[in-house]
Amino acid sequence: MEQQRENRMIKWAGVILTFIGAGHLTVGLLLSSASFGDWLSLQLWGHWWEDTTSANAFWANPAGFGLPLTLVGLLVVWMNRRGVVPPEFLAWTVLTWGTVCAVIVEPTPAPLVVAAAILLLRGIRSTAFENRSPFHVPTA
Repeated sequence: MEQQRENRMIKWAGVILTFIGAGHLTVGLLLSSASFGDWLSLQLWGHWWEDTTSANAFWANPAGFGLPLTLVGLLVVWMNRRGVVPPEFLAWTVLTWGTVCAVIVEPTPAPLVVAAAILLLRGIRSTAFENRSPFHVPTA
């Protein structure tokens, strides 16, 4: 019974991360639809460093954090369904990333990313603690 709760923590962390990433990507692409013509006509080639509306829209949306965050969330859900505990470094990386985003830019859903990363970290640690044998001797 206890194991199911931890798996639910990991599952919900993955669902939250997927929802935030996909939402960011979807809303961002809808808001930057005026820039699609520049992107598809390769107007950014050789000018990616310039501060233009099309370049900013590109780096904030398809090249932003929405797609990678969606993939991380889907990976967490996929691993959880197969009984694989995600690595702790994944939760720490998302936690650090979300914290930096939450501190630098507001209002954003970055605090939800932080909450999901903490939920993921707790689920990972609880599952690891539950699966540890009392007779396990760590090796150097």
